[in-house]
Amino acid sequence: MWKCPELVVVAALLIASPALASDRFGLGRPALPEEIAAWDVDILPDGTGLPRGSGTVALGEELFSEKCAACHGEFAEGVDNWPELAGGVDTLADEDPVKTVGSYWPYLSTVWDYVNRSMPYGAAQTLPPDEVYAIVAYILYSNDLVDEEFELNHETFGEIELPNADGFVVDDRQETEYPAWRGEPCMRDCKDAVTITMRATVLDVTPQDETADAVAAVTAAPVAAPAAAAQPDPALVTAGKKVFRKCKACHTVGDDRRNRIGPTLSGVFGRRMGDVEGFRYSKVFRQAAEEGRVWDDAEMAGFLANPRRYLKGTKMVFAGLRKDADIEAVIAYIRSKGG
Repeated sequence: MWKCPELVVVAALLIASPALASDRFGLGRPALPEEIAAWDVDILPDGTGLPRGSGTVALGEELFSEKCAACHGEFAEGVDNWPELAGGVDTLADEDPVKTVGSYWPYLSTVWDYVNRSMPYGAAQTLPPDEVYAIVAYILYSNDLVDEEFELNHETFGEIELPNADGFVVDDRQETEYPAWRGEPCMRDCKDAVTITMRATVLDVTPQDETADAVAAVTAAPVAAPAAAAQPDPALVTAGKKVFRKCKACHTVGDDRRNRIGPTLSGVFGRRMGDVEGFRYSKVFRQAAEEGRVWDDAEMAGFLANPRRYLKGTKMVFAGLRKDADIEAVIAYIRSKGG
């Protein structure tokens, strides 16, 4: 049957707006409660509109691997051009910010609502509420916002506040910025002095001076391997073993010295960066090897906190560990296994 799009829109408005229909046109009828409910499907920031249900991080990990990882990665790190859902903390002020659930999204209700309505890709609205709760719980876990024992449900939902909840402000640029933009542009003598703020060291095109050369020489000097560390605290090692679950899909440690997606971590401390035989490193690691940089606790802690910021250009897809305690624990565990 042929349908006129305009008539379909008008019919929908008449059903949803009984006052408009009856008072102005003498058509239609008041919308029934069940008809209103069919349209009113949004979830509000305070949890209003959530269905009853629950889901654990453990179940969410299984579901995410099955239904989401093909696009978003096993760790919610994103695959190819599909978006990252985890990581990106403290990058919003960068030139190329990483906008994820943990770094950018203001409300958990938006996450739940989007997964419920639009995911998984190609099979939208096939997930029952319990599976949506579980997948969202795993996304929270991937952003280090909950622990692995957490269960998300319609009651605990309100306990979660995303890090960027206060990061959105009223757009007042028309009043505060537009007037400045519309003035006459400065074309000459706009600054008292021009200074170099960054150096293109890879291309070697930025003018150098003696001070900069001295700094570069110090940076390139080999770092001496640290002395053998004391035996780590057993409780810390136990905690680190738990955290290392996030690493073992890509790395081995201890007796297993195979390279996987990432190089083995056996014997990593005191070893020069980018120096595992048979592993194909990214350019930034090859450069670190040429500079003689060596893995110690400080280097490892900085890298684990934010791999892509610490060594820009790394192929490491893991977003990093947000908690200092987790970083300390996983370092202790790696050391205890002969790392």
